[in-house]
Amino acid sequence: MDGSAVSYERNLECLVRAIQELSLARDLDRIAEIVRSAARELVGADGATFVLRDGDRCYYKDEDAISPLWKGLRFPMETCISGWAMLNREPAVIEDIYQDPRIPHDAYRPTFVKSLVMVPIRSMAPVGAIGTYWATPRLASVREVGLLQALADSTSVAMENVQLYNELEQRVIARTQDLVAANRLLYDEACERERVEQEIQRFSMTDELTGLHNRLGFLRHAAESLEASRQRDTPSLLLHLQVESNDGGPAENLPLVAARMLRAQFRRDDLIARLGGGEFLVLTTGYGEPHAVLQRLRAGLGAFNRAAEQSLTLRIGHAESSRGQDLEQLLQEADNALHRAGPGWSNT
Repeated sequence: MDGSAVSYERNLECLVRAIQELSLARDLDRIAEIVRSAARELVGADGATFVLRDGDRCYYKDEDAISPLWKGLRFPMETCISGWAMLNREPAVIEDIYQDPRIPHDAYRPTFVKSLVMVPIRSMAPVGAIGTYWATPRLASVREVGLLQALADSTSVAMENVQLYNELEQRVIARTQDLVAANRLLYDEACERERVEQEIQRFSMTDELTGLHNRLGFLRHAAESLEASRQRDTPSLLLHLQVESNDGGPAENLPLVAARMLRAQFRRDDLIARLGGGEFLVLTTGYGEPHAVLQRLRAGLGAFNRAAEQSLTLRIGHAESSRGQDLEQLLQEADNALHRAGPGWSNT
């Protein structure tokens, strides 16, 4: 095998390697890096450029050369040899740039270039060009031009793949954003639905007039509180209260005034509920002796009446869970005790 055959075989290996690298490229910068290096190695050039078509201009995106050429510059298609190759869809092979009218001599005089080959990237509707340059006069062979054109054809495929990859990536990003937005909407809807359900549940267990528990709310929370007290071996006291007014004020104001009075007498953790009219339930734990609770309530009612200039009276029925009664039994005992109670007292 003679030297030219060995050299051509090395060039083919270089071309195959470049094609493989191009197939893995995922952006234009990587393509430019592969092309500028491979083009120079394929034909033993002193420099190589990667040119893109940018509307009616040639954009010299990248280069690999023994001294600077035109990286980052743009030239009109009609005045640039890379533009000629793209417009005519064929390679330009020039042995002496100063003897070729297609060359803008003023642009080349500051450079080392004496000879060049420019091949279009894609013969149909070229999207760019690959240029190779020599510092000494040289006429590239048909075989060398063929290698460069093969590299350019592979470059066009790689560029199309990058475009498809980028479009796919953008669709994936857009789809992901849509899914995130949809998930956020679903989450917001679920939160709103949960909030509404909680509000509905709260309203269903709340006395609309006073904001206290109603019978349903009391029964639910009292059962839980009674069970917790039983596990702690702590007795609970259930009070069934009937509040009345002796001053002849509007009946519709009585529940609000009574609720304000009861809130002032009991702790935040005690359960207070309005059953209707002036009828209330209270469940308290850790209260001490039942008669002490009644005395404090009587004193508190008197202080409230004096401070608020009210004339409330109070009848009380109570039951203590000291015998392990369940909630229903306590309610029945307290109700019976209320009916046995005498006239209400006010301690005014």
